[in-house]
Amino acid sequence: MQSPPPADPSSEQAPPPSAATDSLSPFLPLKRPVFRMLWSVWLTANICMWMNDVASAWMMTSLTAAPIWVALVQTASTLPVFLLGLPSGAFADILDRRRYFIITQFWVAAVSVLLSVMVLTGQMTPWLLLLLTFANGVGLAMRWPVFAAIVPELVPRTELPLALALNGVAMNASRIVGPLIAGALIASAGSAYVFILNAALSLACGFVIMRWRYERPPNPLGRERLLSAMRVGVQFVRQSTRLKAVLLRISLFFFHSTALLALLPLVARGLEGGDAGTFTLLLASMGSGAITAAMFLPRMRRRMSRDVLVVRGTLLQSVATLAVAFAPNVYVAVIAMFFAGTAWITTANSLSVSAQLGLPDWVRARGMSMYQMAIMGASAAGAAVWGQVATLQTVQISLAIAAATGTLAMLAAERLAVDRGMEEDLTPSRELKAPVFDMPPQRNHVVVTIEYLIDPRHEQEFRALMLESRRSRLRQGALKWDLLHDISDPGRYVEQIVDESWTEHLRRFDRVTASDVALRERKLAFHTGDTAPVVRRYLVEAS
Repeated sequence: MQSPPPADPSSEQAPPPSAATDSLSPFLPLKRPVFRMLWSVWLTANICMWMNDVASAWMMTSLTAAPIWVALVQTASTLPVFLLGLPSGAFADILDRRRYFIITQFWVAAVSVLLSVMVLTGQMTPWLLLLLTFANGVGLAMRWPVFAAIVPELVPRTELPLALALNGVAMNASRIVGPLIAGALIASAGSAYVFILNAALSLACGFVIMRWRYERPPNPLGRERLLSAMRVGVQFVRQSTRLKAVLLRISLFFFHSTALLALLPLVARGLEGGDAGTFTLLLASMGSGAITAAMFLPRMRRRMSRDVLVVRGTLLQSVATLAVAFAPNVYVAVIAMFFAGTAWITTANSLSVSAQLGLPDWVRARGMSMYQMAIMGASAAGAAVWGQVATLQTVQISLAIAAATGTLAMLAAERLAVDRGMEEDLTPSRELKAPVFDMPPQRNHVVVTIEYLIDPRHEQEFRALMLESRRSRLRQGALKWDLLHDISDPGRYVEQIVDESWTEHLRRFDRVTASDVALRERKLAFHTGDTAPVVRRYLVEAS
């Protein structure tokens, strides 16, 4: 009788990127032409986003002085990503990503035209501004998962942290350029011309993407259905301890840190001589801090783990928020905003890398859409909450509470929900072959059973291992999983998996990773039968 070997974590998990990766130039991915072209589009698109946000936020301060209305501009901008992120991510996984990317740019251009028309004709109201800001956020909701899924296809795995850091640089360079352009246009010509420029740049980005020769790999099983694709995406994240820990931490960070951005227009107005230029300067300072930190991220990753970077980044964000809240003049506020930008990119990049490394390619857009949903949902809720606190109390008290509770919440999350495991090897594996039938079933659920004969002395270890098998099967898209124990034969266990259809059953074979194969070998080590475990497949005829 063969006794099961002890679990070896290294057998099913890939080592983390080598230290050599961290010593690479932070600009290395830009040497790749396609990445450089799409990164330029991403930079321009984010400049448009910041121009729109600055113009909308400043316009709201002209329409009403109530803090809750000003904060709701941030909510209207971010809430669409929370509401539409999952279907958008599913579309990005099942449709042609190039065409989908182009459509998002044309959508944003159309919304910008509407905004400019409403402003030029004097018909803008607080409610209409929130509605059109929400519509612009819909474009962001559609665009972000596509780009997030594309990046790992453009660079090798060793360059992924560098590419993600460059995305952060684009985001924060736009935080400088966008507000500067918007501020200059608002001061010289008016907000309407900010929206007109947005429309022109968005159209230009759409035409640039048309030059990208992207070919979607053919899938003999055809496209997934939207609802099924959404279910599988949610299921994958629910069964991943790593991704759940990442989503919790990124939600907590943005719920508290968004207080600074949501209330920044009011902070700028409250400073001596505060005007649109002051608001722009503070945003630019935050962007400068983020860009500076991005240049040092490879060195910081070599010295500290991602978890340590997250905690320290959150602490620095809280200190910077307090400094801005009680800044006696614009000079102190500018320095504090610089460090807020440093904290922002350090924390966001660390968690983004963790999320990307925890997702296989086939579900990447859906997984990253949920990551972005967590960010935007937390930002939308945070903006509303801290705006209401500022309405009931003061802006300074609201920011102080956000800073204090943000650090405490992150420390609690790191203690309770940190993922201490090594990264899984998500390399696709073709070791398990899909069954072939002359007349495959075209309807109804499929039930698969696998029979194991186990030494009762090792049943506890086997049951614990089968919980890992449950997570693996459900992450691949199975509808249901059960472990059956034969009452009359204590050594006989039956693993039962239910798939939505025969096609979805075959898709699970395409989703098998090197980690899944290693898990299979660990299960087989417990099997004491003379032959391999018996596998049977059934078609559900009635239920």
